[in-house]
Order: sequence, then C-alpha cells, then structure tokens
Amino acid sequence: MLYHSDSRLEEGFEISPRFRRTIEDRIARLENDAEWDEAQIARLVNTDHIRRQRRLVAAERAEALRMRIFLDRAMTKEGLGLGIRD
Repeated sequence: MLYHSDSRLEEGFEISPRFRRTIEDRIARLENDAEWDEAQIARLVNTDHIRRQRRLVAAERAEALRMRIFLDRAMTKEGLGLGIRD
C-alpha cells in the first residue's frame, strides 16, 4: 500500500492540555515581545540596528505563527497531562 507523504499530518495528533497551555503562553510572550521590540525601532538611529531589530520582530512573529499552526493541527487529548508529573 502506498502512502501520501502528507497523510500523517492530515491525520492529526494529540497533545496534553498542559503542553497546549505551555505553547499558548509562549505564543503570548512572543507576540508581546514583538510588539515591544517593534516600538523600540522608533528610538533607534543606526540603520544596521534598525534592520536587526526588524529582523528580530519578524522572527518573533514567525515563531508565534508557526506555533499557532501547530496548535491548530493538534487535538488536546482529554485525560492527558493530569498525571503526577504535570
């Protein structure tokens, strides 16, 4: 039987509620950091510093988007993340 290379992604996967919260918290921090870092651009004078700051903001936003896409594809499994280690 042949499998399409993307078939595993289409099936989805499950993550624990705790892991989902961790990712959601990281997304919020990245988005807040991007807003703050973008606001700092107005204070910069050196064009190289401005360019690097813009790249930082773009990287923070790209990572937040990547994590949002991950969460959109993931299902939260009930009962996961409720153990002693969580």
